[in-house]
Amino acid sequence: MCALANIQKILIANRGEIAIRVARTARAMGIKTVAVYSEADRHAGHVRVADEAYYIGPSAPAESYLNIDAILQVVQQSGADAVHPGYGFLSENPEFAEKLNAQGIIFIGPSAEAIRTMGLKDAAKAVMDNAGVPTVPGYLGEDQSEGTLLKEACRIGFPILIKAVAGGGGKGMRHVPTESDFGEALKRAKSEALKAFGNDRVLLEKFIEKPRHIEIQVFGDGEDAVHLFERDCSLQRRYQKVIEEAPAPGMSEQMREAMGAAAVKAARAIQYKGAGTVEFIVDASDGLRHDGFWFMEMNTRLQVEHPVTEAITGLDLVEWQIRIARGEPLPKTQGELRFEGHAVEARIYVEDVENGFLPATGKLEHVQFSTLARADTAVASGDSISPFYDPMIAKIIVKEANRSAALAKLQRALEETELAGSVTNIAFLSRLIENSSFQEMSIDTNWIDTHADILTAPHKVTPREIIAAALTSLGTGSNHHDLTGFHLWSATVHRVTLQHKDVLYVCAVTFAQNSVTVTYEQETYSIDYVADQMILNGRALPKVYASGAKLWVFSHGAIEFERVDPLQRKTQQQGASNTILAPMPGLITSISARSGERMSEGATLIVLEAMKMEHILSMPREAVIDQIHVKEGDQVTGSQVLISLVQED
Repeated sequence: MCALANIQKILIANRGEIAIRVARTARAMGIKTVAVYSEADRHAGHVRVADEAYYIGPSAPAESYLNIDAILQVVQQSGADAVHPGYGFLSENPEFAEKLNAQGIIFIGPSAEAIRTMGLKDAAKAVMDNAGVPTVPGYLGEDQSEGTLLKEACRIGFPILIKAVAGGGGKGMRHVPTESDFGEALKRAKSEALKAFGNDRVLLEKFIEKPRHIEIQVFGDGEDAVHLFERDCSLQRRYQKVIEEAPAPGMSEQMREAMGAAAVKAARAIQYKGAGTVEFIVDASDGLRHDGFWFMEMNTRLQVEHPVTEAITGLDLVEWQIRIARGEPLPKTQGELRFEGHAVEARIYVEDVENGFLPATGKLEHVQFSTLARADTAVASGDSISPFYDPMIAKIIVKEANRSAALAKLQRALEETELAGSVTNIAFLSRLIENSSFQEMSIDTNWIDTHADILTAPHKVTPREIIAAALTSLGTGSNHHDLTGFHLWSATVHRVTLQHKDVLYVCAVTFAQNSVTVTYEQETYSIDYVADQMILNGRALPKVYASGAKLWVFSHGAIEFERVDPLQRKTQQQGASNTILAPMPGLITSISARSGERMSEGATLIVLEAMKMEHILSMPREAVIDQIHVKEGDQVTGSQVLISLVQED
């Protein structure tokens, strides 16, 4: 047996929660850690927890976290003897692995050859076919002309999927329902793939009508491989996972064995070393069947959703990665692996769900996670959200004896999560969890998109939320000793005006000795103080965080109010703006408008690339284009004027 490598210091070539996650296990193993950071991340959480930290460049990923030479320089400067890539960025870059190995640095991941093989979807499918792993019918050919691709799409039969061969995370992927949709979808997929991966080649696949996404966690040591059971990642939006769970609901032991065996075949076929995930598309039109799954792709890294596997197996997957990278054999055989219970993970994003899931930025004024759940995060109160990186800021993971109990616990954990300062998707996650279709698992990967109206409908503010904000704005807090201020012959009455979005809410608040009454819309509510809580009709009012005139009520996520002086409030005419503004900093990738052109409401004006996603800016109403102030390729700032419309009476 070869001598084991001695890993004493690991450079974590990543940022955010995954960098902290790796650092936690390394510390537990007695290994020192090195963080790298960009300009935007000078004060980030992953920098605070590492033993050492080094600057690697400007905020843009291409100049920092994707800059191989800058990271290699820090490896030498810090004396790190191993590099953990996390996920994203350079985690599946074979050139990075090769350069590290050439310098005698351990790459905590698979070989460059395995990454390269599985990184190209067409090559990966060919390997899987040879290994006897079932694959979806499609086209993997070298001829990338539009004519050939359209001919092959017709042969496969619509609907189909166009997928970037070097893709991942839904980028360069388009669902094409009919032949008439093919040309535009192909153009968009190739354009997105080229920008994201530097490679515009695509493959075609038959689109499964009722698909579920079930993946198998695998580990290999270069000689043998095992699987650590499955995860269900079917709840997705635009091919991005939203909620993941393990084990997969409705999974029979026969199907688990079949999928596990197929995944192990895939890992053995490329002599896989380290953590990997074999992703399968499953036909759920008639329940889960052991002959109804097909290989999609293999991710040659740790997955975002790995904590649910850790929860049900009781294993530390990062520890397994490090041990295998040192040259140890697999810590357990397949027969020794067991799981119990049910685990669920929800991803929290800073995004405006009601505004098309637009990623958000800003300062997080207040951050507090529930003690009921494991929270993998890198944010803390006072941190700023950068527009340069993925908007996911936390993962909330729970485990219980069964699925229904796990979902109930996750719902409660989300209710107890307090994030103020930016919009988040917490209310959206809660709606997903409480939906009966998800509770019964009668969903597929398209379910969120087809139910978007009910899942993203604006929340109607309730009197309880208004009252909680009004009382906090007066400084009452949750302590009855704060109730002060009485006239000699009558109680003090305060008039409070709050604004939420464009709506004003006016309350009259009257203090008494141990209670307070609030009048709102001709209804009077009596609030009592019990055990230092404000109680309305037997229930505690929602918690509130205040900063200056702004208040965040932690109900349905966080509802932001602002206390206003109605005499100084500026009124604004709504819906009549003649300017199209950039909703956030980003890159202009496409302009469809022309000066002097009359365009209808909803017509596409500009495609803006920001936070690794394309965002379509549309006409707010029918009007004539006056001026276009930007050109394709421009980098714009948030609120920058992009297009002016002609004023029409």
